[in-house]
Amino acid sequence: MTDPAASRPGSADHSHDDEAIAELGYKPELKRTLGNFHTFAAGISYISILTGTFQLFYFGIAQGGPAYWWSWPMVFLGQLMVALCFCELAARYPVAGSIYNWAKKLGGPHIGWLGGWMMLTASMVSLSAVALAYQVTLPQISSWFQFIGDGTGKSAAENAVLLGTVLIAFTTLVNAFGVKLMARINSAGVAIELIAAIVLVLLLAAHITRGPSAVTDTFGLGQGESLGYFGAFLTASLASAYVMYGFDTASSLGEESKDPGRNAPRAILRALVASFFIGGLILLFALLAVPDLHAKQLSVDGLQYVVLSTLGSTVGQIVLWCVVVAITVCDLAVHTAGIRLAFAMARDNNLPAASLLAKVSPRFQTPVLPAVIIGLVGIGILLINVNQPQIFSVITSIAIIMIYLAYLAVTLPMLVQRLRGNWAPVTGRFSLGKFGLPVNVLAVLWGFGMSVNLAWPRATVYNATGPQHWYLRWGAFLFIGVVGLGGFAYYWFVQRKKTGVLAMHAAVTSDTGPPGDSGTPTP
Repeated sequence: MTDPAASRPGSADHSHDDEAIAELGYKPELKRTLGNFHTFAAGISYISILTGTFQLFYFGIAQGGPAYWWSWPMVFLGQLMVALCFCELAARYPVAGSIYNWAKKLGGPHIGWLGGWMMLTASMVSLSAVALAYQVTLPQISSWFQFIGDGTGKSAAENAVLLGTVLIAFTTLVNAFGVKLMARINSAGVAIELIAAIVLVLLLAAHITRGPSAVTDTFGLGQGESLGYFGAFLTASLASAYVMYGFDTASSLGEESKDPGRNAPRAILRALVASFFIGGLILLFALLAVPDLHAKQLSVDGLQYVVLSTLGSTVGQIVLWCVVVAITVCDLAVHTAGIRLAFAMARDNNLPAASLLAKVSPRFQTPVLPAVIIGLVGIGILLINVNQPQIFSVITSIAIIMIYLAYLAVTLPMLVQRLRGNWAPVTGRFSLGKFGLPVNVLAVLWGFGMSVNLAWPRATVYNATGPQHWYLRWGAFLFIGVVGLGGFAYYWFVQRKKTGVLAMHAAVTSDTGPPGDSGTPTP
């Protein structure tokens, strides 16, 4: 029977949460210091309303016109189905590297490894993608931040890499110094972001110049295409899909949180719903308030242009500085989630040099080596693409697709377990009840559909400038195929034979079974 004290936030007794970790074969090692707001902040900073809306608003307008706004509620409803499935899992298994451990528990060790590998790679690509948002915002504040060239063509990409490298270096240092420092910076940044986002909604609402019918304007896009405007709309939906993911981070910090079995599901839903409402209002009022809806700058400079032209230079720059804060804490959250995932896989001896990657620093109470390696890989991804003007849409698209595929590695096995009658939510915690099966089915269909849509070989996304090459158009399939198949081949022929919870991390109890026996589906 669970001790009632374990259910109280802030209680020193974490027996129920520790038992959930022990069921997966691990002993608790990370210090539980994060409270309610910290877990909520982790989820909402990864989603980051201001980062996503400001980074790709220009793309949505350019590809779909003002009517692209309707992709926002579409993406929200699809991701809500995924989030609800994750809430049931977070209530039962609030564990570091949640996607990896959930996929492993539901689908077995092979599915778990593949899901974890895709999510880990996606985290490193996302780290680079978010860092690129500095280029979209800082030069708008001052030309001083355009260190290289005039901000067009290759000079924009080169400057983006420079600014992004500085940001990733910062997130690496903060994460290496421990979760408490990260949580303080993240929580302060999220508070600033939420206040700024709400103020921005009110300011834009006060400057509305046209009616809501503006969001039905398609700019005549899609004419002459086989799918008409619907094809243009699907392309533009990338701008919305980029924002609403990463809510699972609230659970990935479960081993460092107080009462995560109750708090993590709430944090997941609150982060997603808050992002939907606030972000949706920012986008809507921006379209209704911008002086000229057909201004060329709208599809080039995006929301930055709207803010500066509508609110004036002084207020506009204050808002943009808040966007810089949001980008910073967003990248910090992405980096943090990647570290927990690497730690989770390493303690199962599922990565090279696992014993080093899974080592928790006695001084900082956090895995330091994964922080450094993920940071270096993120910078490396930027450097490889330094001369690519289409760096923004390409890296962003690939990051989103890999996240969607990693989510599918959880929702699909979960659906299989439901159909077999093997899945039951933990008693007294978050449960979908009779809606579990239909919600799970919708989550899987959504994941498949959007993955195909985002990976579709569109020139506007994968080969926007320069000569057309088939390998660029099919870049998403090629890159993800190499990462997925190459990674799994390595696992199958090398790492699979070594898999098992490392002795230093294994739970020592009589009812959890052998340390390495943590990959079977829930009975």
